[in-house]
Amino acid sequence: MLSKNLLLATSLSLLADSVSAHGYVTGVRVNQGTWFPGSNPSWYYYPQGAAPSAGWNSLNQDNGFIEPAAFQSSNIACHKSATPGQLYVNANAGDTLTVYWNTWPGDSHKGPVINYLASCNGECTNANAGSLSFTKIDAQGYNNGVWATDRITAPNNFTTTVRIPPRLRPGNYVLRHEIIALHAAGNDNGAQAYPQCLNVKVGGSGSVSLPGGTPGPNLYRRTDAGIKFNLYSGFSSYPIPGPALWTGAN
Repeated sequence: MLSKNLLLATSLSLLADSVSAHGYVTGVRVNQGTWFPGSNPSWYYYPQGAAPSAGWNSLNQDNGFIEPAAFQSSNIACHKSATPGQLYVNANAGDTLTVYWNTWPGDSHKGPVINYLASCNGECTNANAGSLSFTKIDAQGYNNGVWATDRITAPNNFTTTVRIPPRLRPGNYVLRHEIIALHAAGNDNGAQAYPQCLNVKVGGSGSVSLPGGTPGPNLYRRTDAGIKFNLYSGFSSYPIPGPALWTGAN
């Protein structure tokens, strides 16, 4: 009979093979300094609480995606059956967060990189993905022939940055960081959303609160111009999907 340790090692090896095609957020560095780990999909194979992080755990062990047919479910908020991270990224308003992916297939999986914040109105460690309302604070799409995902893969070694609005009120927030891959988006239900969430405890002296925000299931529709989009036809611009960019605390 296989030992428990051998079974675990085998499971983790299979997981590593399955996730190599896409990627996940390994963590965040604040102002190129302090490191805060994200959620590794292998959390599923460890004892409960063995690997706490600021990242939300989800059932993304296949490193899969949320399809447009599921955009009206709470899974679009922070990935499949997500549960809150038990730690926080500690940062101040105005700080720059460098988000690290373990990998990303940039040659094929091109698309926008979008960042949202949601106020937890209490501890994010007790939050529910379905109750969060998100405000778009940063969005990068297509510009002069370059996709946002191109900048993640080269020359930035699977990293991207987002700045916490400098006048944002201190509090506990969920950062929703997302790539939408468009390689099959010319077909209905073809876009692939890869949302990743992390808890962020924001300090500083800001005084501006987030607006009401948009619940996850209301962020996108499968027929939105930036969701059903033919990557292989002639185009000169790309309509980033979702609610309008909020700049009220910049």
